[in-house]
Amino acid sequence: MEKQSVPVHLDQVTKIFRDPKTKSDVHAVRDARLEISGGELVTLLGPSGCGKTTMLRMIGGFELPTRGTIHIGGEDVTYLPPNTRATATVFQSYGLFPHLDVFENVAYGLKVRKVSKEEIGFRVMEALGLVGLSDLARRSPGRLSGGQQQRVALARSLVVRPQVLLLDEPLSNLDALLREQMRVEIRRIQKSLGITAIYVTHDRVEAMSLSDRVVVMKAGVIRQVGTPSAIYERPDSKFVAGFVGKVAFFPVEVQSTDGAITCVLAGATVRAGSMAPDVTVGSKALLMARPESLRLGNPGEGACDGTVATNVYLGSSVESFVTTEYGEILVQIDDPSESRVKPEGAKVSIAFDEARVRILPEAEE
Repeated sequence: MEKQSVPVHLDQVTKIFRDPKTKSDVHAVRDARLEISGGELVTLLGPSGCGKTTMLRMIGGFELPTRGTIHIGGEDVTYLPPNTRATATVFQSYGLFPHLDVFENVAYGLKVRKVSKEEIGFRVMEALGLVGLSDLARRSPGRLSGGQQQRVALARSLVVRPQVLLLDEPLSNLDALLREQMRVEIRRIQKSLGITAIYVTHDRVEAMSLSDRVVVMKAGVIRQVGTPSAIYERPDSKFVAGFVGKVAFFPVEVQSTDGAITCVLAGATVRAGSMAPDVTVGSKALLMARPESLRLGNPGEGACDGTVATNVYLGSSVESFVTTEYGEILVQIDDPSESRVKPEGAKVSIAFDEARVRILPEAEE
């Protein structure tokens, strides 16, 4: 299958719906600006109702923006219908025709496009080979597992050779193990084809494991765009930090940013490895700490004291939940041994790995 890598550009894209009950305007997407490079897999991540699916539907032509422009491969497609755009969508629902076998389901889009019978045969088997279903071409959808049905849906989208592949929560109907397997498969296929892909999910694990970049959205607004590691390690707001992973927040006052970032926590001076752009010296802020950036010690040795409430054994790690004056704090202990894990009920102190904690603005939009 020929490799295609075209960019996608959204400029101030806004979608406003009219609420039939209140007769008021609802902004599903607000002034979205996004540059997606050719061959990138970008995930739109956020809670339900944040506008991610609406944005995907506007890129695919199923919704028209209220204002703004959308370009695919340099072409303005803002008001073009879906069938004239070089996109294909994999939906949450497989939508397979039960009376057609796997081959015929995948071939359907090509028949509508009046592709020759010989070309259809070649392209369908090529697409089925990509998703590992060549041997099941003549099987009916009712005899396939959920994962196999999702592969057929993916092959049906790929067979038309789109320039941009759109995926709207395609794995939400699968169990945990199948989701994990299909994540790997989607990533492998996308990279092997070099196709530009935009993926919608509310599952942070999917977003982190699949994406070249993650777009975090809230209430129709793009809050932050970055690589999975940047979004996880260097979020710019409390919302983003909390949405993409487990985290603890400590109220601090920023003291200095000259040379080292220092702040005051409960009268004690602590350091941080990085700071969000909106934080200023002298302001009240939050110190963000991931579970793996915390460590347990004896009372009085760290930044705050507490009591171990619960230990959860996960094999390669133990999660210790510690009750403190700042609430329950999760501490991750990697490669645990009996000497490193404090028993439940033990009095402990929590210290920071200063290089791995970050200062965020206190105020949340």
